[in-house]
Amino acid sequence: MSKTVAQSERIHIAFVGRRNVGKSSLMNKFIGQDLVIVSDIPGTTTDPVKKAMELLPFGPVVLIDTAGIDDVGELGEKRISKTIKTISEVDFAILVLDSQQKLTQYEIELIEQLKNFDVNFIAVINKSDLGINYELIEELQKFGIKYHPVSCITSEGIYELKEKVAQLLPKDEEVPLIGDLIKQHDLIVLVVPIDLGAPKGRLIMPQVQTIRESLDEDAIVLVTKDKELRAALGKLNQKPKLVVTDSQAIMRVAADVPEDIMLTTFSILMARYKGDITEYVRGLLRIEELENGDKVLIAEACTHHAQEDDIGRVKIPRWLRLHTKKNIEIDVVSGHDFPQNLHEYKLIIHCGGCTLTRKMMQTRIKQARYMGIPIVNYGIAISYLHGEIPRVLQPFPEALVEWEKIHTKLKVK
Repeated sequence: MSKTVAQSERIHIAFVGRRNVGKSSLMNKFIGQDLVIVSDIPGTTTDPVKKAMELLPFGPVVLIDTAGIDDVGELGEKRISKTIKTISEVDFAILVLDSQQKLTQYEIELIEQLKNFDVNFIAVINKSDLGINYELIEELQKFGIKYHPVSCITSEGIYELKEKVAQLLPKDEEVPLIGDLIKQHDLIVLVVPIDLGAPKGRLIMPQVQTIRESLDEDAIVLVTKDKELRAALGKLNQKPKLVVTDSQAIMRVAADVPEDIMLTTFSILMARYKGDITEYVRGLLRIEELENGDKVLIAEACTHHAQEDDIGRVKIPRWLRLHTKKNIEIDVVSGHDFPQNLHEYKLIIHCGGCTLTRKMMQTRIKQARYMGIPIVNYGIAISYLHGEIPRVLQPFPEALVEWEKIHTKLKVK
């Protein structure tokens, strides 16, 4: 039995193209199920439809059916906007074409979008049972685009397409969560507070991922709550190689962990795994530059019911105002989209992004960089506001180098 893989850890593949070229039919054939509604009426697919599957021999993926890029009307423009956003975040695309037609301006612009977003893709010529317009083949060859003919009516070419896509999918970037920080038989201590924000009966995703990757490295893992940490350390006959804690407990944990033991947080592990740890460290400088009236955006990738003393809505705003002693305006947004008025903000403080793919998190960082807005994640911001930088950066040399640059600028100020 294969292990369950979260959607945020799977390669995402989008089916894109004009209306009525057979995107939904092809996705149904691809997964072997009638999941997506198919109709001759243009614009049947509205919001993106997702389906997880095992694409052998590659492994776990998520397939996404999207609205047509030639949708019409005000609602159609919104659907197209969602499709373009989906394209910017996926790892691979299947561009579906009608075998009877030539490339239109819609496909040409879409091909440019895919290249701009650095998304590898293959063109699939659907309805091949009706014959293929040779001019279409010539155009694809002229653009240097890989293509593959299929028929959703006869299923011809579907199996071969799946094998070809499996070969073309991007390989793992080999960005470790914790694996490169530890080795076989190393002892690591994971501090897992059980508070109102923790899912009942479960650990949160970064904690589970850290445990799993540590076990994969044959390390020895001790899991404890923050209140029991001192007692746990006292029972050990050797010092742990590393202590990893929830960011909210960093003050209590730092006080209990001797200085000669490396310490970091789950969110900082995620900063490197999903985001850009040096970019986040660079963003700390903006905290010291905030002035009265400046706007700060706190961005959470997932939507959840806010609990009392919520980390994003209550704790971080309180800590930020106490640190800066400025009257700053703080907005909190949840979900997979930045607000339309992103340009108004002086700083983005982002969650760890555990529900996002690495590509999605990288896209958000690029958005912020393009707008000239510094971005930092929860773990690095919280540790800084509590005076635990650079200690929690010790395991990450590249982050320490960046911190030294920032620290020099702060001293000058």
